[in-house]
Amino acid sequence: MKPAAVGQPIEFDTERLRLRQWQPSDLEPFAALNNDPRVMEFFHSRMERKASDAAVAHWQSQIETRGWGLWATEVRGTGEFIGFVGLQVPAAQLPCSPCVEVGWRLGHSHWGKGYASEAARGALRVGFEQLQLQEIVSFTAVHNLRSRRVMERLGMREDRATFQHPTIPEGSPVREHCLYRLTLAQWSNERQ
Repeated sequence: MKPAAVGQPIEFDTERLRLRQWQPSDLEPFAALNNDPRVMEFFHSRMERKASDAAVAHWQSQIETRGWGLWATEVRGTGEFIGFVGLQVPAAQLPCSPCVEVGWRLGHSHWGKGYASEAARGALRVGFEQLQLQEIVSFTAVHNLRSRRVMERLGMREDRATFQHPTIPEGSPVREHCLYRLTLAQWSNERQ
């Protein structure tokens, strides 16, 4: 499921946040975030600076090419970079493929403020109302209760079956993942 590209790159505001294209000034704080063991607890490993910068370059290119992606996220008014939130087509072949996922990664000091839910809700709005996606998914390691609560707050519904993430080595405690889904019909019904 690869939605058509849109014209200009999409950037948007929520009540407290701005989701935008990546800037060179985001690289250093994003690399620090990717090396924080609290932030990366449910990933197989932390990211080295080179990999972190490469991820940003890839996401910049996706936003430039198709108009949407994993947006750099900042606090409105201050411009403080807090991480990313957005939509992407997962590279790995998953049980739900082809699909578009909503995902986020925020710096630890920005947890517990409702930022992930607020920004992800904005990304869902873009996905359903501008891109006309029929379904958006999200997934995480089964023990990542914080992200699972965000998925539930977004109105996403959990699949009964879990899956082994194909890019995480066998035996890793974070390989088993759960999958949440939200359809356009469900999104529309909740807004009526």
